[in-house]
Amino acid sequence: MARLVCLLVLLCWPLLAGPGGWIPARWTSNDPATLELVRGTPLNCLVLERALWSASFSGKAAAQGVAVLGLVKPGEDLNELSAAVAAAKLQGVLFEGAFAPEPLARITAALRDSNLAVVTMGPRTRMDLGNPGEVVATNQGVWPGINVTDDGSAKAAPSGAPWIDTNTGFLRFVQAALPEGRQARVWMGYVPPANQVIPAARYLQAVADAEMLGAHWLIALDTATAKALMERQEKALADWKQMMELLAYYRDHAAWGRAAAAGALALVQDVDSGGLYSGGILDMISVKHTPVRAVPRAKLSDTGMQSAKMAVNVDPSLLSEEQKQVLRRFTRGGGTLLTAPPGWKFPAQREDQITLDKDDVKILDDIWREVNSMTGRHNLGARLFNVASVLSYLGVPAGGGKPFLHLVNYSDYAVENVTVHMLGKWTSVKLYSPGKAPRPLPVFETDDGTGVELDKLGITATLVME
Repeated sequence: MARLVCLLVLLCWPLLAGPGGWIPARWTSNDPATLELVRGTPLNCLVLERALWSASFSGKAAAQGVAVLGLVKPGEDLNELSAAVAAAKLQGVLFEGAFAPEPLARITAALRDSNLAVVTMGPRTRMDLGNPGEVVATNQGVWPGINVTDDGSAKAAPSGAPWIDTNTGFLRFVQAALPEGRQARVWMGYVPPANQVIPAARYLQAVADAEMLGAHWLIALDTATAKALMERQEKALADWKQMMELLAYYRDHAAWGRAAAAGALALVQDVDSGGLYSGGILDMISVKHTPVRAVPRAKLSDTGMQSAKMAVNVDPSLLSEEQKQVLRRFTRGGGTLLTAPPGWKFPAQREDQITLDKDDVKILDDIWREVNSMTGRHNLGARLFNVASVLSYLGVPAGGGKPFLHLVNYSDYAVENVTVHMLGKWTSVKLYSPGKAPRPLPVFETDDGTGVELDKLGITATLVME
């Protein structure tokens, strides 16, 4: 009997763990033999299109501790969905796209009544940030990396540095907007650019772009790479191993993903003032290597502003009188406040839009210059040098753990001779990186804290201060 109970627990494990504990990937085969590619990796959730649903595959995946979700898109028949899901022994359904609200609500309720997991992954504007489930997801995202113009040169950001396409500004806002104590995990479900074979480094950048903010990218390989992996081609297997090592790195340091953003610069922003865009103000500040915290209107309070020295108010017209008083007290207490140009508002965001139009970007250039003038050479948590292709994220684990600084390199080559100046007098700074043991770095004093130098940065590394 004990052995039978253990077997039942094993078979039910993926569902018991819940979507919030799943690390997902789109899967292009229902051959049970392909599950060997997942064995021993962090992946524990595979998403299959409807033509690939298979009770045999789902059963063998469950025995391996892997949940299988059925992918459903708008236009597919929902009438027999529950029966089809049951026949294929799926753990749940992932609805991808912009469904009509009423039919979607009806079928998701029926699935949940059957104790099946349900994840809706549509436009950013439909994300329920106020009442999320275990997973809040979108299928919209920019493909991370250095933005290249038509002539092959790197597009310049307002700072003059290469423009980095990233979803981290959007994710910073989403994480800040979720309810306090939230357990929701954010999934990014965008796919690779069509008709391209994506280099391994770009896949690693996509993984790190989400994971450094505690989110998951729903891993999706281009057609040629997926085919090569399923055929066990040597290069594809080597690239896959690198991706899994990177996922394991973030999984093994899960506290980083639950940490709060740190830094002395606060950005007061909301959905109505650009919070759901990529390439907005949060990204512009991040490219300047300045730690910044998103502060949604609902969380604007004296307590929330205590650690800030500077703040940017994107749209003063949206604030209540009580919220305006919070910012007045902030400035009376010595804080510096920058507001957007008078009369300027973010345009209403369309469902199919995740980046700003060119005319709006020009206005943001003006805001960026004001931010740059305000922050100047101040160290608002960490300053980085020789890192034009790098983004950083400064965080503090819940309960006051050791502060850390994520570094992600978006170029296809290693960056050398990186210098980091951090606020505070730290006696030890350890360097963490995928597949390597942590090692202490020599520290030196700076005018405003502690400095370290990295000889080389590949895709990602993390500095932990003690």
